[in-house]
Amino acid sequence: MTPTDLCFLPATELARRIRARELSAREVLEAHLAQIARVNPQINAIVTLVPERALAAADAADAALARGAAVGPLHGLPIAHKDLEPTRGIRTTFGSRIYRDFVPDENSLLVDRLQGAGAITIGKTNTPEFGAGSQTFNEVFGATRNPYDPTKTCGGSSGGAAAALACGMIPIADGSDFGGSLRNPASFCNVVGFRTAPGRVPVYPAALGWWPLSVAGPMARTVGDVALLLSAIAGPDPRVPISLTEPGARFAAPPPRDFRGVRIAWSRDLGGLPVDPRVTAALDARRATFAALGCTVDDGEPDFAGADEVFKGWRAWSSELRHADLIAAHRDLYKETIRREVEEGARLTGPRLARLERLRTEIYGRVHAFMERHEFLICPVSQAPPFDVEQPYVTAIDGVPLDSYIDWMRSCYFISITGLPAIAVPCGFTPEGLPVGVQIVGRHHQDELGVLQLARAFEEATDCWRVRPPLADA
Repeated sequence: MTPTDLCFLPATELARRIRARELSAREVLEAHLAQIARVNPQINAIVTLVPERALAAADAADAALARGAAVGPLHGLPIAHKDLEPTRGIRTTFGSRIYRDFVPDENSLLVDRLQGAGAITIGKTNTPEFGAGSQTFNEVFGATRNPYDPTKTCGGSSGGAAAALACGMIPIADGSDFGGSLRNPASFCNVVGFRTAPGRVPVYPAALGWWPLSVAGPMARTVGDVALLLSAIAGPDPRVPISLTEPGARFAAPPPRDFRGVRIAWSRDLGGLPVDPRVTAALDARRATFAALGCTVDDGEPDFAGADEVFKGWRAWSSELRHADLIAAHRDLYKETIRREVEEGARLTGPRLARLERLRTEIYGRVHAFMERHEFLICPVSQAPPFDVEQPYVTAIDGVPLDSYIDWMRSCYFISITGLPAIAVPCGFTPEGLPVGVQIVGRHHQDELGVLQLARAFEEATDCWRVRPPLADA
C-alpha cells in the first residue's frame, strides 16, 4: 500500500487497524501530513497546521495502546477542525481579519468530544468570513479550490473540510450547517455531509442556546465514516437546552436494512426552484437506483410556500444579534453581504418576527403531513454545480436571475427550516467531471438512523465515492 492509498482508506478501517496495532497512529499521521504537504498548496483547504503537536499526540495514542488502555472510537485518526470552532492554543480566525491572530484558551464542546474520542487535531480548515455563504473564500487565507477542478469552488461554508477529505488530507472532518454548509461542499467535493436534527450534536459555546437553524455535524468520504464520527459527537449536554437525550453510540454502525416497499418522494426542484440541467441529469440517472433498492418512488414534494421569507428573515435576525456590536467597531473589516444582513435584521419588527414564526409553523405542519406518507424525500443538494472560484456566488441558474447571494442554495435551506435530518451523498458527475450530490431527507427526530441506512445502501449501489480527484494521486 502506498502512503496515498493509506490516506484513502475509510476511517472505520483506519481505526480498526490502529486498534489492532496493524498500523501505528504515527504512521497514519505521517502519511496524511505528507499528503497535505503535496496537495494542500494547490487547494488551500487546511489553513493552520500544527504538525509537532499532532505528532506528539500520535505518539501518546500509540503508547496508550501499548499499555492496554481503553481507547475511544476515533483513536489515532487525524482531524482538522473548521475554522469556526474554537481550539485551545490553536489559531482560530473565523475567516475574519478581526480575528487573524486570535488563539482561544478553550475548545468548543465539539472539539472536546472529538479529542476525547481519540481524534488527533492537526489544524484548521478554511471557511468563508464568519461562515457566511456557500463559497469558501476570505481575506485572511484566500479561496479554497475544488479538488476535481481547481478553477472551481469547493462550496461552503465547510469547504475546507470537504476539499481536504476529497484529497485524502484527513479521513474525518467536522463542519456546521445553517443553510447548507455541510451538504453543499459535500456535494461539490464528492464526499458525505450530514445535517442532523437540531440538538443531536450540541453546540457550545453559542450566542443562541435555543437556536434550531444552525447545527454542527460530521463529514467524511463514506456514510459509514460519517456514522462513526456522529457516534462520537452526538449526545446530550446540560449546557445546551435543545440537546437530544439519545447517546451517540447508537449511530456507530447502522445495521443493513431492507428497503422493499419503503415509499420515498422524488423531487427534481422542490416545487419549481431553478436547477441547472446538469444537476438534474445527474440525479435523474440515479432514480432507478432507489427503485432497485426496493423503494416505491413517487414524484412530489411538500408545499414550501413562505420558506424563503422565513429563512432570510431569521438569518437576518441572527446576523444582527451576532455581528451588530462587532460591525460597529470594525465595519471596514466585514464583507458587504454580512453588513447588509445585519442592517436588514435591525429593521425587523415584532409583528414581522411573529409572521415569520407563524409561517415556519405552517410549513412544518405541511411537511409533517407529507412525510407521514413518505419516509424519505430525495432532492438536489445544490441547484447548481461547482462554479468559478473567482465568482463570489451564483447570480443566475438556467437563465433565471437570482436576487441574493444565497438564493442558489434554497434546495438546502428550505430543508433547514424544517429541522429534518438531511444527508448529502455522492451521486454522479457533470459532463465536465464535476461532482453532484443527492440529498436524502428523513422524518423529524425519527429517522436519522434510517437516513444513514438509506444513504449507505445508495452509496454501495453506486460507488461514486471511490472516484478520487486526479491531483490527489499525482
